[in-house]
Amino acid sequence: MTQLEQLCINTVRTLAMDAVEKATCGHPGTPMALAPLGYVLYRHVLRHSPRNPDWPVRDRFVLSCGHASMLLYSYLHLTGYDLSREEIKNFRQWGSKTPGHPEYGHTPGVEVTTGPLGQGFGAAVGMAVAQKWMAARFNRPGHEIFDYRIYVVCSDGDMMEGIASEAASLAGHLRLSNITAIYDDNHITIDGNTSLSFSEDVCRRFESYGWSTQHLEDANDLEAIGSALSRSQSSDRPSFIRLRSHIGYGSPNKQDTAAAHGSVLGAEEVALTKKNLGWPYEEPFTVPDEVYAEMRNTVDEGTARYEAWQTQFASYQAAFPAEAGEYLESIAGRLPDGWDAEIPTFGPEKGMATRVASGNVLTAIASRLPNLIGGSGDLAGSTNTTVKGSKDFEADSYDARTMHFGIREHAMGGVLHGMALTPGVIPYGSTFFVFSDYMRPPIRLAALSGVRFIMLYTHDSIGLGEDGPTHQPVEHLAAMRAVPNCLVIRPCDANETAEAWRIALEHRSGPVLLILTRQSVPTLDRSVVAPASGLQNGGYVLADFGTGRPKVILISTGSEIHPTLAAAQRLADGGVAARVVSMPCWRLFDQQPRDYRDCVLPPSITKRVAVEAASPLGWERYIGLEGKTVCIDKFGASAPVEILMQEYGFTPENIAATAMSLLTN
Repeated sequence: MTQLEQLCINTVRTLAMDAVEKATCGHPGTPMALAPLGYVLYRHVLRHSPRNPDWPVRDRFVLSCGHASMLLYSYLHLTGYDLSREEIKNFRQWGSKTPGHPEYGHTPGVEVTTGPLGQGFGAAVGMAVAQKWMAARFNRPGHEIFDYRIYVVCSDGDMMEGIASEAASLAGHLRLSNITAIYDDNHITIDGNTSLSFSEDVCRRFESYGWSTQHLEDANDLEAIGSALSRSQSSDRPSFIRLRSHIGYGSPNKQDTAAAHGSVLGAEEVALTKKNLGWPYEEPFTVPDEVYAEMRNTVDEGTARYEAWQTQFASYQAAFPAEAGEYLESIAGRLPDGWDAEIPTFGPEKGMATRVASGNVLTAIASRLPNLIGGSGDLAGSTNTTVKGSKDFEADSYDARTMHFGIREHAMGGVLHGMALTPGVIPYGSTFFVFSDYMRPPIRLAALSGVRFIMLYTHDSIGLGEDGPTHQPVEHLAAMRAVPNCLVIRPCDANETAEAWRIALEHRSGPVLLILTRQSVPTLDRSVVAPASGLQNGGYVLADFGTGRPKVILISTGSEIHPTLAAAQRLADGGVAARVVSMPCWRLFDQQPRDYRDCVLPPSITKRVAVEAASPLGWERYIGLEGKTVCIDKFGASAPVEILMQEYGFTPENIAATAMSLLTN
């Protein structure tokens, strides 16, 4: 290691210490340990351009152990990204670009939001899938313009999390040779030494997944790190590098202790550490001029790479204008003209499960949306997500569009999150709604990041029947609706399902969840009730029954719309005017102007009933203090759907009686 290299590395170590000390909280130990790795990556290995952080074919760097964010922020600052030293000084402070854990879209150069351990690893595998797919679609002999790699740094904690195992297993099966994972083996967690709970041979585990593995004993050996990374680039399998490091490197009293993991070192220990490292500067946040000069060489080098690729792409565009045009359209987020021209309109004679309707819509749009790719967690036949004529995405067919995630719901969410971070890719996945429990973390992070992927959740309620309460989601709608920036859509029939797909594909910011029935439901006669296009507003007046102003409003979603309509007719037959509102997407409805919402739900009509085969939590916002619910506040049971709906009160008689109880009190 040269004197200048050591100075660059120690600059990162001291920035990490100073930032955490000033913030009075944070994680200094891992940035101090991995500063040499970061130097090799950001200065010599990564193909990136700080002045063009959105360059489509840049190498991706994912810090899965997001608590070590000062490692990333330091190198982004030093290599010339739009991240000033003042932002480093404002680490973890209100309004800064340097939050405690990296956030996509908030800080230039951050590729994915990380922090919950394992999530970055899953997303990195998704990025690798997307790269393989884009390269297979667009690369041509002599024009390999979409080749780049994904590098992900993981901690002991990442290795313990289940999502990492699931995603690594899938990556090995798919032989994703474009991903390199560097495991920071520092032997320390918050509670102490990893030996408290972790004693496996991680390299052998990854070998069993089909990864090539390497083991480096010294995290300060720049030459060994560079050679290992170089070897990973030529592997025909995903690559795993186990790197032995020392957390809090250089700290005389806290190196290799849990105390260096997630708390300040303290002013005295910081001073001792700087002295131990041979750091000659007393002023905090010092960056020597020669360090800036060395690290900012990355700016010109990256700009040159970017401009060379622009020239290369121009050549590609001249040789393959159709492919280039398709690529540019897709990364701009534009849907092709007429993409929805073949979406069917379903007649009232075609009652069907909304999962079946969704499958019909998917087949209709797939041929017109070549950048739509996805599949299921081993449930394609049940979730209706097999696109006719599409090949399976496998190690020998990266140009295919049907993915098989296996029984790995958590990894499926993480992979979809990573795929969605690749411009030009529209990913979707599917499983039973009850299994959304297994994949909530990546949905939450995608919502936080404003990243769109589409999830098709079928078997949406007790309506799935005989499989019983273990498979019947009750609390899941409330849980998913509570996630900010997440669209949850529960259509009532085939035509609302078609509209839900339109919304999902036109939406741009945040995941979209389509909640679909297993059981058949009637297809409403839209000449009698309002058009399904009302779903674009989240909620709409489906029909008014009786004469005069409605005395009661019945609000419902999904399969429960149908007994609710029958209940409204019963009320009208008894002389009580009633309105039925379809409310398949709360978030979209809440975004509508006040005048529209008051038109659908007039404030003066306070007698309201919410009808949904799920937890009543949240419905109070629409029914107010005087309203009632026909919902479920307990688990389901194993029985045919007709019996369950009757026993749980989802009948026209019970819904009408609930409404009448409001009017007679």
